[in-house]
Amino acid sequence: MLRAVLFDVDFTLFRPGPELGPEGYRRVGERHGLALDPGRYGEARAAAIEALQGEGRFVHDDEIWIAFTEKIVRGMGGDASGARECATDMVREWERHENFSLYEDALVILDELRRRGLKVGLVTNGQRDLEEFVAHHGLEVDAMVGSRLHGRTKPHPSIFVAALRLLDVQPREAAMVGDSYEDDIAGARALGMRAILLDRDGMRPDEPERIDTLLA
Repeated sequence: MLRAVLFDVDFTLFRPGPELGPEGYRRVGERHGLALDPGRYGEARAAAIEALQGEGRFVHDDEIWIAFTEKIVRGMGGDASGARECATDMVREWERHENFSLYEDALVILDELRRRGLKVGLVTNGQRDLEEFVAHHGLEVDAMVGSRLHGRTKPHPSIFVAALRLLDVQPREAAMVGDSYEDDIAGARALGMRAILLDRDGMRPDEPERIDTLLA
Protein backbone atom coordinates (compact mmCIF):
# COMPACT_ATOMS: atom_id res chain seq x y z
CA MET A 1 0.00 0.00 0.00
CA LEU A 2 1.36 3.40 -0.98
CA ARG A 3 1.74 5.71 2.03
CA ALA A 4 4.27 8.33 0.90
CA VAL A 5 5.71 10.02 -2.18
CA LEU A 6 9.22 11.47 -2.30
CA PHE A 7 10.13 14.19 -4.77
CA ASP A 8 13.36 15.52 -6.15
CA VAL A 9 13.51 19.34 -6.04
CA ASP A 10 15.34 20.97 -8.99
CA PHE A 11 13.75 20.34 -12.40
CA THR A 12 11.00 18.31 -10.69
CA LEU A 13 9.06 20.63 -8.38
CA PHE A 14 11.13 23.76 -9.01
CA ARG A 15 12.24 25.39 -12.24
CA PRO A 16 15.64 27.09 -12.05
CA GLY A 17 15.38 30.62 -13.40
CA PRO A 18 17.32 32.20 -16.29
CA GLU A 19 20.02 33.35 -13.88
CA LEU A 20 21.06 29.70 -13.59
CA GLY A 21 20.96 28.85 -17.29
CA PRO A 22 23.19 29.64 -20.27
CA GLU A 23 22.61 33.41 -20.19
CA GLY A 24 23.27 33.47 -16.46
CA TYR A 25 26.59 31.74 -17.03
CA ARG A 26 27.41 34.21 -19.79
CA ARG A 27 26.72 37.21 -17.55
CA VAL A 28 28.70 35.84 -14.61
CA GLY A 29 31.50 34.92 -16.99
CA GLU A 30 31.71 38.51 -18.21
CA ARG A 31 32.37 39.66 -14.66
CA HIS A 32 35.43 37.42 -14.64
CA GLY A 33 36.67 38.34 -18.10
CA LEU A 34 35.36 35.15 -19.72
CA ALA A 35 33.49 34.98 -23.02
CA LEU A 36 31.22 32.00 -22.38
CA ASP A 37 29.17 30.66 -25.29
CA PRO A 38 25.53 30.03 -24.24
CA GLY A 39 25.13 27.69 -27.21
CA ARG A 40 27.59 25.26 -25.63
CA TYR A 41 25.82 25.13 -22.27
CA GLY A 42 23.75 21.98 -22.87
CA GLU A 43 26.68 19.90 -24.03
CA ALA A 44 28.95 21.28 -21.29
CA ARG A 45 26.43 20.52 -18.55
CA ALA A 46 25.78 17.00 -19.84
CA ALA A 47 29.53 16.30 -19.87
CA ALA A 48 29.91 17.65 -16.33
CA ILE A 49 27.05 15.46 -15.08
CA GLU A 50 28.56 12.39 -16.74
CA ALA A 51 31.94 13.10 -15.16
CA LEU A 52 30.41 13.63 -11.71
CA GLN A 53 28.39 10.42 -11.87
CA GLY A 54 31.41 8.54 -13.18
CA GLU A 55 33.36 9.40 -10.04
CA GLY A 56 30.85 7.40 -7.97
CA ARG A 57 31.70 9.19 -4.71
CA PHE A 58 28.20 10.28 -3.67
CA VAL A 59 29.64 12.45 -0.88
CA HIS A 60 28.44 16.01 -0.42
CA ASP A 61 31.38 18.38 -0.55
CA ASP A 62 31.45 22.08 -1.42
CA GLU A 63 34.49 21.49 -3.61
CA ILE A 64 32.63 18.86 -5.67
CA TRP A 65 29.94 21.38 -6.66
CA ILE A 66 32.48 24.06 -7.52
CA ALA A 67 34.49 21.59 -9.62
CA PHE A 68 31.29 20.41 -11.33
CA THR A 69 30.35 23.99 -12.20
CA GLU A 70 33.88 24.80 -13.33
CA LYS A 71 33.61 21.95 -15.84
CA ILE A 72 30.53 23.67 -17.27
CA VAL A 73 32.33 27.02 -17.40
CA ARG A 74 35.30 25.50 -19.20
CA GLY A 75 33.01 23.55 -21.51
CA MET A 76 31.43 26.85 -22.53
CA GLY A 77 34.82 28.26 -23.48
CA GLY A 78 36.00 29.60 -20.15
CA ASP A 79 39.50 28.15 -20.30
CA ALA A 80 41.16 31.01 -18.46
CA SER A 81 42.32 31.92 -14.99
CA GLY A 82 38.91 33.24 -13.96
CA ALA A 83 37.11 29.91 -14.48
CA ARG A 84 37.18 28.81 -10.85
CA GLU A 85 36.06 32.20 -9.52
CA CYS A 86 33.26 32.22 -12.09
CA ALA A 87 32.21 28.73 -11.00
CA THR A 88 32.20 29.75 -7.34
CA ASP A 89 29.93 32.69 -8.13
CA MET A 90 27.57 30.42 -10.08
CA VAL A 91 27.36 28.00 -7.15
CA ARG A 92 26.36 30.94 -4.96
CA GLU A 93 23.63 31.79 -7.48
CA TRP A 94 22.26 28.25 -7.12
CA GLU A 95 21.98 28.88 -3.37
CA ARG A 96 19.69 31.90 -3.82
CA HIS A 97 16.08 30.92 -3.14
CA GLU A 98 14.65 33.62 -5.39
CA ASN A 99 16.32 32.09 -8.45
CA PHE A 100 13.72 29.30 -8.49
CA SER A 101 9.99 29.09 -9.15
CA LEU A 102 7.50 26.26 -8.76
CA TYR A 103 6.37 24.44 -11.86
CA GLU A 104 2.68 25.01 -12.55
CA ASP A 105 1.81 21.39 -11.75
CA ALA A 106 3.77 21.19 -8.48
CA LEU A 107 1.33 22.66 -5.97
CA VAL A 108 -1.59 20.91 -7.65
CA ILE A 109 -0.08 17.45 -7.21
CA LEU A 110 1.13 18.14 -3.68
CA ASP A 111 -2.36 19.25 -2.66
CA GLU A 112 -3.88 16.19 -4.33
CA LEU A 113 -1.54 13.80 -2.54
CA ARG A 114 -2.39 15.39 0.79
CA ARG A 115 -6.09 15.13 -0.01
CA ARG A 116 -5.57 11.40 -0.50
CA GLY A 117 -3.88 11.13 2.88
CA LEU A 118 -0.37 10.47 1.55
CA LYS A 119 2.79 11.80 3.17
CA VAL A 120 5.11 13.98 1.08
CA GLY A 121 8.89 14.20 1.33
CA LEU A 122 11.77 15.89 -0.49
CA VAL A 123 15.15 14.34 -1.30
CA THR A 124 17.67 16.54 -3.07
CA ASN A 125 21.32 17.07 -3.88
CA GLY A 126 22.68 20.58 -3.63
CA GLN A 127 24.10 23.44 -1.64
CA ARG A 128 20.96 25.27 -0.57
CA ASP A 129 19.60 25.27 2.98
CA LEU A 130 16.57 23.10 2.24
CA GLU A 131 14.47 24.16 5.22
CA GLU A 132 14.93 27.85 4.41
CA PHE A 133 14.25 27.16 0.73
CA VAL A 134 10.99 25.34 1.45
CA ALA A 135 9.88 28.05 3.88
CA HIS A 136 10.72 30.79 1.36
CA HIS A 137 8.43 29.18 -1.22
CA GLY A 138 5.67 28.35 1.25
CA LEU A 139 5.67 24.59 0.75
CA GLU A 140 4.27 22.19 3.32
CA VAL A 141 5.94 18.79 3.39
CA ASP A 142 6.24 16.03 5.96
CA ALA A 143 9.97 15.42 5.63
CA MET A 144 12.98 16.74 3.76
CA VAL A 145 16.53 15.50 3.38
CA GLY A 146 19.20 17.44 1.52
CA SER A 147 22.71 16.28 0.79
CA ARG A 148 24.14 19.47 2.32
CA LEU A 149 23.29 18.33 5.86
CA HIS A 150 22.99 14.60 5.26
CA GLY A 151 26.50 14.33 3.86
CA ARG A 152 25.67 11.86 1.08
CA THR A 153 24.19 12.53 -2.34
CA LYS A 154 21.72 10.59 -4.41
CA PRO A 155 21.85 7.82 -5.55
CA HIS A 156 23.52 6.69 -2.30
CA PRO A 157 20.91 4.61 -0.44
CA SER A 158 21.39 6.39 2.89
CA ILE A 159 19.77 9.62 1.72
CA PHE A 160 16.61 7.77 0.69
CA VAL A 161 16.64 5.72 3.90
CA ALA A 162 16.88 8.92 5.95
CA ALA A 163 13.76 10.32 4.27
CA LEU A 164 11.84 7.06 4.70
CA ARG A 165 12.67 7.01 8.40
CA LEU A 166 11.43 10.56 8.87
CA LEU A 167 8.18 9.57 7.15
CA ASP A 168 8.01 6.29 9.11
CA VAL A 169 7.41 4.19 6.00
CA GLN A 170 9.08 1.17 4.41
CA PRO A 171 10.57 1.31 0.88
CA ARG A 172 7.69 -0.76 -0.53
CA GLU A 173 5.27 1.84 0.88
CA ALA A 174 6.87 4.79 -0.91
CA ALA A 175 7.38 6.09 -4.44
CA MET A 176 10.10 8.41 -5.72
CA VAL A 177 9.51 11.00 -8.46
CA GLY A 178 12.45 12.77 -10.09
CA ASP A 179 13.98 13.94 -13.35
CA SER A 180 17.31 12.09 -13.10
CA TYR A 181 17.32 8.41 -13.98
CA GLU A 182 20.71 7.82 -12.37
CA ASP A 183 20.14 9.78 -9.16
CA ASP A 184 16.42 9.44 -8.52
CA ILE A 185 15.14 6.37 -10.31
CA ALA A 186 18.02 3.90 -10.08
CA GLY A 187 18.77 4.98 -6.51
CA ALA A 188 15.20 4.49 -5.30
CA ARG A 189 14.65 1.22 -7.15
CA ALA A 190 17.79 -0.23 -5.59
CA LEU A 191 16.02 0.08 -2.23
CA GLY A 192 12.84 -1.55 -3.45
CA MET A 193 10.88 1.66 -3.92
CA ARG A 194 8.67 2.36 -6.87
CA ALA A 195 10.29 5.11 -8.94
CA ILE A 196 8.74 7.30 -11.63
CA LEU A 197 10.83 9.33 -14.04
CA LEU A 198 9.58 12.87 -14.70
CA ASP A 199 10.65 13.39 -18.31
CA ARG A 200 9.35 16.87 -19.11
CA ASP A 201 11.41 17.14 -22.31
CA GLY A 202 10.78 13.63 -23.66
CA MET A 203 14.40 12.55 -23.46
CA ARG A 204 13.72 8.95 -22.34
CA PRO A 205 10.64 7.74 -24.23
CA ASP A 206 11.52 4.07 -23.64
CA GLU A 207 11.40 4.29 -19.84
CA PRO A 208 8.32 2.25 -18.76
CA GLU A 209 7.59 4.24 -15.56
CA ARG A 210 7.69 7.68 -17.13
CA ILE A 211 5.51 10.79 -16.98
CA ASP A 212 5.90 14.13 -18.75
CA THR A 213 3.94 16.13 -16.17
CA LEU A 214 3.28 15.69 -12.47
CA LEU A 215 -0.44 15.59 -13.26
CA ALA A 216 -0.17 12.50 -15.48
